[in-house]
Amino acid sequence: MQEWIYAAQKLIEYIEDHICEKPSLSEISKHIGYSPCYCSEQFHRLAGMTIREYVFRRRLAMAAVDLRDTDISIIDIALRYGFSDQSTFTRAFKYAYGCAPSEYRKNPRPLPLACKKMLLKPFLNKNDGGLSMSISKPYVRVEYIPAHKYLGVYKEAETKNGRIWPQHDCDLACGIISSLNDCDLDLVCTRFTAGWTHENGERKYFFGAGVKLDYNGEIPEGFELRGTFPDSYYIVFCHQPFDYLTENAEVMKRVEELAWNFDPKTLGFEWNEGECQDYQRHYPEVLGYQVLRPVRKIV
Repeated sequence: MQEWIYAAQKLIEYIEDHICEKPSLSEISKHIGYSPCYCSEQFHRLAGMTIREYVFRRRLAMAAVDLRDTDISIIDIALRYGFSDQSTFTRAFKYAYGCAPSEYRKNPRPLPLACKKMLLKPFLNKNDGGLSMSISKPYVRVEYIPAHKYLGVYKEAETKNGRIWPQHDCDLACGIISSLNDCDLDLVCTRFTAGWTHENGERKYFFGAGVKLDYNGEIPEGFELRGTFPDSYYIVFCHQPFDYLTENAEVMKRVEELAWNFDPKTLGFEWNEGECQDYQRHYPEVLGYQVLRPVRKIV
């Protein structure tokens, strides 16, 4: 099973690299060494959709980003992503997102874009507690975050686009966050910044993106706009970049053990979680893993 999951992920990488081309199923299957029939069957079982449907959804999503971020003509975008003409592209776009490409370009709004599928999940780490060559001890620093608002998913709910929940593995939430215009995002609490609220003595997980104080865009179904959260210092519990598949569980465990048991008085602070949210930055191969807890100086 694990061998096929690797093969399916390799298939996805091939599709992503050739998304503007028109590779046949036989070409795709040949790339990963399985028959076309077997590829189709196993991909559908793991991804919940056919290869053809995945390609179609990803092309529409990439086309939407081009409409939002470039001035490439609509007909050129349509042709780039495999549509025969602009009218065919317009019908597909309107069916998927409820608005025409020209309308979306003039007034971008959150859309349920299809994100790249990640079928590989982190392995359970069997580390014996010692430090490996790549897993190190977490370290601590202090960061200042200006006042901001937060657009996120705080609870599971049914929406017109399907079920949404506050986790990184929710394709619907990830797709909507991916569609947010960069100019609406807060520069510090950026896209895909998750975190925790403290409610009745319990930590509750949420997932979304920080937005600017003057954000007045659409609030997607299943999301909440919270804030203003005041400016605050945060103690940041960090781990350097690491291998997601083999080291994720151990890295997260070490960072969170330090974060939830740390005494801020050792740095001259006290927790400020009554006014601000905790945040989580999880970019394994680029940033690493970070947990941010708000604090204020002890007077």
